[in-house]
Amino acid sequence: MSVANKPDHYDGSDIQVLEGLEAVRKRPGMYIGSTGPRGLHHLVYEVVDNGVDEALAGYCDEIKVWIHADNSISVDDNGRGIPIDKHPKEKIPTVEVVLTILHAGGKFGGEGYKVSGGLHGVGVSVVNALSSHVEVKVRKDGKEYMIAFDRGKTSEKLHELGPTKRGNGTTVSFWPDPEIFTETTVFDYDTLAARFREMAFLNKGLKIVMYDERVTDADGQPRTEVFQYAGGIVDFVKFLNEGKETLNKPIYFEAENDDGTVEVAMQWSTSYSTNSVMAFANNINTHEGGTHLDGFKQAVTRTINEYARNKGILKEKDSNLSGDDTREGCAAIVSVKLHDPQFEGQTKTKLGNTEIRPLVQNAVTQGLAEYLEENPTPAKRIIGKATQALKAREAARKAREMTRRKGVLDSFALPGKLADCSSKTPADSEIFIVEGDSAGGSAKQARDRKHQAILPLRGKILNVERAGLHRSLSSDTISSLITAIGTNIGDDFDADQARYHRIVIMTDADVDGAHIRILLLTFFYRYMPELINRGYIYIAQPPIFGLKKKNSRSPKIERYIYDESALSSVLAEYDDPNKFDVQRYKGLGEMDPDQLWETTMEPATRTLLQVSIDDAAEAERVVSDLMGDQVEPRKEFIQKHARDVRFLDI
Repeated sequence: MSVANKPDHYDGSDIQVLEGLEAVRKRPGMYIGSTGPRGLHHLVYEVVDNGVDEALAGYCDEIKVWIHADNSISVDDNGRGIPIDKHPKEKIPTVEVVLTILHAGGKFGGEGYKVSGGLHGVGVSVVNALSSHVEVKVRKDGKEYMIAFDRGKTSEKLHELGPTKRGNGTTVSFWPDPEIFTETTVFDYDTLAARFREMAFLNKGLKIVMYDERVTDADGQPRTEVFQYAGGIVDFVKFLNEGKETLNKPIYFEAENDDGTVEVAMQWSTSYSTNSVMAFANNINTHEGGTHLDGFKQAVTRTINEYARNKGILKEKDSNLSGDDTREGCAAIVSVKLHDPQFEGQTKTKLGNTEIRPLVQNAVTQGLAEYLEENPTPAKRIIGKATQALKAREAARKAREMTRRKGVLDSFALPGKLADCSSKTPADSEIFIVEGDSAGGSAKQARDRKHQAILPLRGKILNVERAGLHRSLSSDTISSLITAIGTNIGDDFDADQARYHRIVIMTDADVDGAHIRILLLTFFYRYMPELINRGYIYIAQPPIFGLKKKNSRSPKIERYIYDESALSSVLAEYDDPNKFDVQRYKGLGEMDPDQLWETTMEPATRTLLQVSIDDAAEAERVVSDLMGDQVEPRKEFIQKHARDVRFLDI
């Protein structure tokens, strides 16, 4: 961790105040995205990010996070400790300013931090506003101080607790407010662990220790996990490629100028994936890319093409390798650190700094060119992989011509099985991808013809993770799917052309149905990930059981049950459960059109699960492990989770 150019002072004068804290409790979603699980976990990230900023400045090398038994959180870092002197403008202790005034922090003045992730200065004050109680302990110069807050208001003024033998640092403990987080206040261990693992990869040597006091061993010790990676982003790339057959050892290069620093690690595998390039700016995962990712992609494509031409692998008559060709099977981390990052949008997911593009470009061009020249054997394998991708792309292009629609209104260009809706407004239209012709028939009768389209699938679609794009496109089922959705695929993909803004996977509630659902999700993840990112992909939730009165001539179902585990509790609600027959719906075809409409398709009464990607690295690993061509990772997964299987339908 670089400690160059460390500012010699860090006190109240480094903290600048922009505005007050009132609006946060009224509109929490503006600051943390939602008041659901995602927003809840965001609170932890905001506090941890402050510790990471101290690490970036060279003052902190260990952060500890506790999930307490009551689902409160404590975050401890060994940085400088939040300043406790009186703030020159506000005339109250600086720690109180930081916790109670929005946009107050050391990141605005340019002196407190050279590089930081928490750029809006809303972090810890927002956590304070959205918690029922917060306690902050600061260690400075051998003494410990404490201040406490209730729902954003100071409840205990700053006071000295006494001497401490621990070095400088800060401990923030908070209890999320159940009035704000009405859905849940329970933290998910795996969600937090994934984030801390990512932070540790991106900050070489930083140690993040996580304790979960809700789970203890025989000695009463909490579940503990340590995240620390001496190899930094090189270890990150190895993590992404676990279980894959790799073509080279990880390549690493870095560069620095007055605008910032860039680190790049990359490694190719035999995978067909082009989704494994991840870009970060000041430790923030820039999902939407930006200038640093553009610079990386351009440099990789140009460098590999130049090498292939110089070595005669690409002949004069051959067309250039495309960006997708050169990145197929490439896992890469691009991490930039800037003094003044400009993010597009409040969500901070796209980097806009133009000055960083040439820095990344030059670093990658030089580093990769040197690697290819000095390592001819792996270079040959990398170029071979890219030229293979080129051939597959050409084959896919020819196949795509068969699936391309001439225009939205050309009904003859649509697949024969599709029962389209009459609406031509994508935002109002939805398509149900239905398993089997019989369920498709019921769905066609049940649907709202104006807004709902039905596409029945016959049998299982190809596993695109193993087959690759060119083979997948030879499948009629996949061709029909692409044509119906209207976005095309590969180089021609355009999410704005999607004919439906709700694409609903509707399969039977059995093992085969689950398998078809997974195959479809793999297809969307690999070839239309933008549709997932836009929130267009959904999974229908048909009922598993129906309760019907015994000996009744009426076919009327009294109540539908959507969850296996809920059956007994629902029956217990009735005075005499024996008066009811329990009907098990194994397949959608067992429901008549009216039942299918009422339970699964009627917008007012149905339940749809929206598909999203919370952790890109983990998603990539899971899809590769469980759907890829390497048997061993899948075998390990089955052995590990075999005991957890319930209600296996065999």
